[in-house]
Amino acid sequence: MNKLKLIIAREYLEMVKRKSFIVITLLMPLLVLLVGGIPVLISQLNGGGETKDVIVIDETGKYAAALADNDTYHFVALRGDTVTDARAFYEKTDGSSEAMIVIPRDIDSTAVVNIYSEGTINLSLREYVAGRLSDTISQARIASYNIPELKSIIDKANVDVTINSVKWSDDGSESESSTEMAMIIGMIFSMFIYMFVLMYGAMIMNGVVEEKTNRIVEVIVSSCKPFQLMMGKIIGVGLVGLTQFAVWVLVIGAVVLAMGGVSSVGVDAGASEDMMAMIMSQVASVNYLPIISWFVLYFIGGYLLYAALFAAFGSAVDQASDASQFTSPIIIIMIVALYAGMGCIDNPNGPMAVWCSMIPFTSPIVMMIRVPYDVPAWQMVASLALLYATAAGIVWVAARIYRTGILMYGKKHTIKDIFKWIKQ
Repeated sequence: MNKLKLIIAREYLEMVKRKSFIVITLLMPLLVLLVGGIPVLISQLNGGGETKDVIVIDETGKYAAALADNDTYHFVALRGDTVTDARAFYEKTDGSSEAMIVIPRDIDSTAVVNIYSEGTINLSLREYVAGRLSDTISQARIASYNIPELKSIIDKANVDVTINSVKWSDDGSESESSTEMAMIIGMIFSMFIYMFVLMYGAMIMNGVVEEKTNRIVEVIVSSCKPFQLMMGKIIGVGLVGLTQFAVWVLVIGAVVLAMGGVSSVGVDAGASEDMMAMIMSQVASVNYLPIISWFVLYFIGGYLLYAALFAAFGSAVDQASDASQFTSPIIIIMIVALYAGMGCIDNPNGPMAVWCSMIPFTSPIVMMIRVPYDVPAWQMVASLALLYATAAGIVWVAARIYRTGILMYGKKHTIKDIFKWIKQ
């Protein structure tokens, strides 16, 4: 045990002291926030700039007013009888107009409008024109029926239903819940497991290959058992992953609390402040302690399972590039598990979700999607039992491969060779 502790401490401290680990650990939460804000920033930058002129030829003489100016387009309305040749009039603008909209006389019956331009029409312009004219023509048709108060009746008949998610606890009390927030949290934790297992599993494999190539492993195994060396690497690197996750949780938690404090300051709250308050309320409605606890358990089980495989296959090659024949199936399984988890979002208690959360190779990722939806206790226990039992079996098999593979040089080994090492 003393030798195992020394190996664990050495692997852990060596990785934690690296500048790359410190930078990634501290900057990753910031990068996550930036990635979330980049689409908003791009949208604002893309929407900025000069307002573009758009000519509107209204042959009906009554619908051009529906196209009001916005931040992107300035609509210049002309009567249809004033323009005899639309293309010739557009060419006279000498490129100063973005496009020309022609509202035909029969639009009330055809509901078709043509937009002309020398280039491809922007989607935003098409959607804006279609939305504004659709509403205006619909109101005109309603008025043409000459039914008293018909518009008022239709407006009263249009009802927007608001859905409140209320969850019953075991003691009968009620608490507000958010399906959208549960989905987001499940996806975040599922991606954490996928990313950690893949990233740190690859680190273990590269470390094993490096020590084998440098012949350092021959000196190390003279002082400890190969199993101790393999488990020391797996546990040490796993603790690095848990450390990194703990730092991220603290940093993101502090940022969320700070945002909640800022959103609560001030008496006169506008629409943006109300939206922020609603989001913060949904974030606060989730019980994070059990979710984080289940994450740690599933991370440990999934990490042991996959890290043992990465260590075993790393010992069977002399270069990391040669390990693709062994690691490709592992990566494919993890990708399938990720897609299975995404497919379970709409029905987290469906047959596929239940079975994938029981299969040890997919359960760490899929179950984290389901955890925020209050999975039955027996499914959680059965899933963890299968996961840890399989992980123990994989570790035992990986140890038999590792003890032989780390001392084999100069030959590219096949799956057949690996099965021979297991049987020895």
